[in-house]
Amino acid sequence: MKLKDKIAIVTGGGTGIGKAITEAFLKEGARVMICSRNMEHLTAAAKTINDGQGEEKVFPVQTDVNKKDEVEKSIEEVIKKWGDLHILVNNAGKSARLPLLDAKDEEWLDILDSNLNGMYFFSKAALRSIKDNAQGRIINISSVLGKFGVAGYTAYCAAKHGIVGFSGALALEVAPRGITVNTICPGWVDTQMAQQGISETAKTLQISPEEFKKSAEEAIPIKRFVDAGEVAELAAFLASEDARAITGQAINICGGSVMY
Repeated sequence: MKLKDKIAIVTGGGTGIGKAITEAFLKEGARVMICSRNMEHLTAAAKTINDGQGEEKVFPVQTDVNKKDEVEKSIEEVIKKWGDLHILVNNAGKSARLPLLDAKDEEWLDILDSNLNGMYFFSKAALRSIKDNAQGRIINISSVLGKFGVAGYTAYCAAKHGIVGFSGALALEVAPRGITVNTICPGWVDTQMAQQGISETAKTLQISPEEFKKSAEEAIPIKRFVDAGEVAELAAFLASEDARAITGQAINICGGSVMY
């Protein structure tokens, strides 16, 4: 198992891509703290994953990633429980269709806070606990919208581009410590968040969600959405010793729809 005895934190780990990453890490031998604001989602995910394990390998902690004190407390909790920290996955975030002239200031700031500030707070706190030359990993989940723009998603695109830039700069800062930092940029992934985006875009185009999803799939070279488990397997590889020479990269997983 490539992550045997490693301790990880996955933000937004109760649903979607975050839950899939947690399951993939567990399969490779890691123990994982999952956190988000929604304790109901966290508890349900932890119960499902822990059942049959014989011990608690997934530890849920309710955390608002936008609040520095809660983030720092979460790091303290995982160290107290398992004594170490090796891997951080900054997955928590949110999306919304928000044309600039229609956006309220608080809506713009909410998108940026959820996607950028949480990553900043968690990365800073985690780097104080991740030991040098001990397979330290930070994996940030962005989007292919961190590579290009889409009308109506100014705040989301700004945030996801910010994740890519943050990750590249941080990778250079921590490389001397033997810590890698990489970004995963998914395209359309079959999750609840994607369903929200499909519904919003379909409404704008005045077509049904089914029609929009079909057209979106046709535009992808592999003619389907990515599965959350496929994103999770990429994250598990980047967290492993096999990926020790990969850092500062923004890796697309989008069925070939973006190639830069």
